[in-house]
Amino acid sequence: MKKIIPLLILLIIVFISSGQTPEQQSLVGTLEKWLPNKPFESFLSHFHIPYWGILVSIEERGYYPFVEFLIRKGTHFCYFGMIALAVYAALPRFKYRTLSAAILTMLFAIADEFHQSLTSGRTATSQDVMLDTAGAITGLLIWKLIKTIKQRKFAKK
Repeated sequence: MKKIIPLLILLIIVFISSGQTPEQQSLVGTLEKWLPNKPFESFLSHFHIPYWGILVSIEERGYYPFVEFLIRKGTHFCYFGMIALAVYAALPRFKYRTLSAAILTMLFAIADEFHQSLTSGRTATSQDVMLDTAGAITGLLIWKLIKTIKQRKFAKK
């Protein structure tokens, strides 16, 4: 039971976040205070990210909303990597544990997008599910790499 508690906490946080409107989650005001001189604007102006049928860029959204977009998508990626690791830890040891953790996390991402679609001003996108799943797979691969490196160091001693 102890192994499932971190997963439940992470899923509750996702559920609460998905139930918030864009206005409730906006970081623009905070970014304007923290980054008054628009650092990296010239660097970031080179990026045009295809997302939901448009190219998201500084020109399309403005500096602060674009930075917020990058933070949000980076958070999605990392957070679902953490969820995948929590799923992995909660599962019993068996041959397809890593694959099962990735699939379950993808299902959580789909459920999260569905829940988000029920919130005013929010939409569900398959691109977010793919981003979340990529974060899950990356988190699991990093975990496997760390375990392999540790096992090799231990075997050499």
